[in-house]
Amino acid sequence: MLMAHPAVLRDLIDQYEALAAVEASDADSAGARQRMADVAYTLCVSTGTRDIDAALIAARHQLPGARPLDDSLLNAD
Repeated sequence: MLMAHPAVLRDLIDQYEALAAVEASDADSAGARQRMADVAYTLCVSTGTRDIDAALIAARHQLPGARPLDDSLLNAD
């Protein structure tokens, strides 16, 4: 599987978190919701996952400084 560059993943995570904050304060913004859906889709494709929660975990796991031997978040029940 191709791996996204850590800088791209960091940018996508930052965008998603910023859009999540905007959505929480302005739920009627169709543009923000669409952009958030687009970023979530890109994160899922970039990490080979199917939902945003798994994508965020996988993306953070691939960032520099992540503990590569600690997969406890990926195997959580």
